[in-house]
Amino acid sequence: MITRSKAIIIALLVVTLGMTAVAAWRWLADETPPNVIRGFVFSPTGPVAGAVVRVQSGSQYAATSSQGYFEITAPNPVGATTYLTAWAPGYLVGFAENFVATGNVAVINLTAYYTTDNPDYNWFSHEGADGSLSCSHCLHAYPEWVADAHSQSAVNPRFLSLYNGATLFGLAGTPTVYQFDAESGVNVPVTPSLGMETAGPGFRLDFPDLGGNCAACHVPGAAARPGGVYNVDINQISGIDQEGVFCEFCHKIGAVVLRPETGLPDPSRPGVLSLRLYRPEAGQQLFFGNLDDVPKGRRVTYLPLIQESAFCAPCHFGSFWGVVMYNSFGEWSASPYSNPETGRTCQSCHMPPVDYNYFVFPEQGGNYRDSERIFSHLMPGARDVNLLQNTVTVTITATQTEAGIRAIVQVTNTGAGHHIPTDNPLRNMILLVSAVAADGQPLALLEGPTIPEWGGVGDPAEGYYAGLPGVLYAKVLADFYTGETPTFAYWRQTRLVSDNRLAALATDETTYTFALPPDGGVVTVEATLWLRRAFIDLMAIKEWDTPDILMERETATVESHILP
Repeated sequence: MITRSKAIIIALLVVTLGMTAVAAWRWLADETPPNVIRGFVFSPTGPVAGAVVRVQSGSQYAATSSQGYFEITAPNPVGATTYLTAWAPGYLVGFAENFVATGNVAVINLTAYYTTDNPDYNWFSHEGADGSLSCSHCLHAYPEWVADAHSQSAVNPRFLSLYNGATLFGLAGTPTVYQFDAESGVNVPVTPSLGMETAGPGFRLDFPDLGGNCAACHVPGAAARPGGVYNVDINQISGIDQEGVFCEFCHKIGAVVLRPETGLPDPSRPGVLSLRLYRPEAGQQLFFGNLDDVPKGRRVTYLPLIQESAFCAPCHFGSFWGVVMYNSFGEWSASPYSNPETGRTCQSCHMPPVDYNYFVFPEQGGNYRDSERIFSHLMPGARDVNLLQNTVTVTITATQTEAGIRAIVQVTNTGAGHHIPTDNPLRNMILLVSAVAADGQPLALLEGPTIPEWGGVGDPAEGYYAGLPGVLYAKVLADFYTGETPTFAYWRQTRLVSDNRLAALATDETTYTFALPPDGGVVTVEATLWLRRAFIDLMAIKEWDTPDILMERETATVESHILP
């Protein structure tokens, strides 16, 4: 007996595979191995080739043939209900619900998602909650995002104090004074111009009538609205814009625009200007994610880009006046980590797999999954101690020579796929090297590098390390017109003075000679490596209480003896 469903399948086989009706009937009547599901994936225009078909939450998948045909083995016993999904680029995830693996033929129809963007879209709300809080009803990732720096990008008090030119507690700085420079033909800031007598530099002190492009990354929802990036006053934002890089914003990104000749974003198009958003019109909805088997509500699809480093590029590459400031993506691109066969993506380190096995709460209908396919939204970075302490390796080789105690210190970037420190040019990393005699007395440095002035002139116990043995790793900028070095106002025209930061897998080696202890005995050489979130003079004037983070500490000993 030919049922209606079988008649439909026979018709599909005749149309798509060119079978005769008799051949289709015989093919359909053939027995299939236990638990094998066979079927077709179609779109309104015909068979879909290369679609990924899964039994939902399973690790096994099948790809459809040029005729849209697939066979896949169900993990359940014969006769158990299964839930098939199918995905192909440009389509929402499709499904065949409550399908029974008993030799029947499954048909999954895919629907193309919209390819437009509505700048007037009001961001998502659900069950009385607006913004990212609406995600908390179902998603395990919400509290992780809350703890992540991306959620604070618009309201971070240190960012705002630098943007406005104020201290952390609101003391306003001095507006920048300009004078006409006949040689350059433009108004230039008068030196000293960094406001260090009051509250330090600030973008709005330099450009009080401009919004700037900070919102392109720090307040992307506002920057993507009609009016554009450069008209956002970050001091006036409200609602979801205060959530910074919020959940739905990232999950509405459908494409990233990179320059073909460089593989980097266009320097003139920071942040949202190098993104393609897919905000819906009324009656539409779309969320991109990293799973190809989530059909719930038929408004979700898989986007391979979300697992690629390029997804991060628009806000992790940027320049001002032709000088690159933020470049963790470009540094990664130029490193061995970008090798698609042997490398690692940004997400590999900053969104590692979790230790739980669902991303939607089971009580909300979530499936249990392989935790290797669920990724953390904590996104550890420059403030994460554990990440930082797994970034570098420090080694010391200590010997006695005729000149004194010789210490060779190597610092290797073993764990970061970009320079360290990276992105914000205010960050620096400080290597301190010391030698002490057996009685605990420090030994004088006779030869070797020392920390420059921008490591802080003052009491070492307070973190002012200028003049001590060691190295300060940083991108050092000078104000193009006034020459102030290092300049903290990197949004101005600047020039690059030096850059000794450690590239991925690179090693920096320095040598130090310390005086011999007068009585001989065991000498202990110690090397400590600290990450400092900004130059100490800036942090002091801004009243930023941001302690240095210890990245590595190593010691080596050498038995010294008195020379004849």
